[in-house]
Amino acid sequence: VQLQASGGGLVQAGGSLRLSCVASGSVFVSIYDMGWYRQAPGKQRELVATVTSGGARYYVDSVKGRFTISRDILKNTVYLQMSSLKPEDTAVYYCNAARSSTGAIYWGQGTLVTVSS
Repeated sequence: VQLQASGGGLVQAGGSLRLSCVASGSVFVSIYDMGWYRQAPGKQRELVATVTSGGARYYVDSVKGRFTISRDILKNTVYLQMSSLKPEDTAVYYCNAARSSTGAIYWGQGTLVTVSS
């Protein structure tokens, strides 16, 4: 197992959740670009947030100011702290690791986030 995502669940609008993605094997969050994607029912998978190997962060406009991506190099884990959740945040969230120098890409198994109104 390279990426193990967890932390999803059911939350009311306005609530918070923290997703975790534990990397293992040959994936190290210190040298991979790590990201969170999500896929809502009937929609394409979209990028939510990334943190590069150099520490730069990117967020899709719809989550800016509400979500925070971070990584713990010692724990080899990436987090997505989600606050002020909205029903439109409901989706399966996937962890992703990519390394451009080798072309390696890994996906976690997904964790479901459901936000009730």
